[in-house]
Order: sequence, then C-alpha cells, then structure tokens
Amino acid sequence: MSVLRKVGVAAEAAMLRATGGVNTHRGAIWALGLLSAALGWRTSHGVALPCCEVVQRVWGAAILGTAQQASSHGGIVHQRYGSGGARVEAGLGFPFIRSIGLPALQKGRDLCPGDEEAARVQCCIALIARLEDTNILYRGGIKGLAYAQTGAEMFLRRGGVGDPAWRKHAQALHHGFVSRRLSPGGAADGLAISLFLERTENARLH
Repeated sequence: MSVLRKVGVAAEAAMLRATGGVNTHRGAIWALGLLSAALGWRTSHGVALPCCEVVQRVWGAAILGTAQQASSHGGIVHQRYGSGGARVEAGLGFPFIRSIGLPALQKGRDLCPGDEEAARVQCCIALIARLEDTNILYRGGIKGLAYAQTGAEMFLRRGGVGDPAWRKHAQALHHGFVSRRLSPGGAADGLAISLFLERTENARLH
C-alpha cells in the first residue's frame, strides 16, 4: 500500500499540473489505480479472484485503517456528515459498484440495445440515486444530496432510458444540478469503475 500511495500521489500531482490546480478526477485516480494494481497482483499470483475482491482482501484493512486526509473534500465531508466516501467504498471491495453500477449498466443496454450512451446514463443516474456522493455533499450539503438523489430516483421511476423522452429528462436533471453547482463526481467515478470492471472481468472470463 505504501508503494501504491506514492504512485497515486504522483498521478494526482500530474493531474493538478495539467488542470491548473483543479481536482478533476482524484477519485478516479484512487479507484482505478487500486483496480489496476489488483489486476497486476492477480496475474502475478496466478489467482482467479475478481479485482474488487483482491482490493478488499489484499489492501482493505490498510485502506480502512488509514485516517482520511482532513483537507481533502472527502475528509471535510467525513468530518461534517460522517460519510465514508471513496476510501470506504474501496476498502469494502466496491459494494455500490457491484450491486448498483454494473447491474444498471447492463439494464441500460437491455432497455436501449446498441445505444452505449444510454447504458452509461442509466448507470450514472442509478449511482446518483443511491450513492452518498461526497462531491455533492461537499458542494450542496445534505439538501443538495437530497435534491440530486430525488431527481435521479424520479428519472429511474419514469423508466430510465427506457422512456422515449429520457434525454429530455436527463437534460432537465443536468440543468438542475448546474443551477445548484452540484457535481456528481462520485457517481461519475463509479461509472468509470463500472466500465473498467466490465471490460477487464469480461476479458478475463472470455
């Protein structure tokens, strides 16, 4: 874990140099870095465990036992609201991704065969509806999170991307987020993780 942290810190520094100091995807660096390491660990040890299980078994205790950085968005939200965020999700083996993200991605494909954009929208909005997104909490507090989750749940109840007017509903949700300065970065990272796992796990199985 100490080696992985150094790699992650270097990747964060490169991101901040490229973005002029704006944190655009720290969560994705964290999660996809761990899962990439899990792929390498799995190959080197010759085992067939899913990547999420590797992360939990090999590094879970170290992840959960490390104090949250007080100055990070996740750390600030944890102090204010007690939210675990990306650190806890990773330490537990990405339970939200496995139980919500991946099934929603498949459901989106079932509802709109051949439309990859629709599948990804279904996945992202399903995660917004259920995930305690620390980026939304940081920007909008409890009220902002409730607004985002309620709007996302309403989108899903209308049928998600199975509704012929789903793009109109998704745009309305997007504009509502923008007007309130809410950015569902945790759900966006979850979508990226879902796509990564789908591709790597399917490649392994086939």
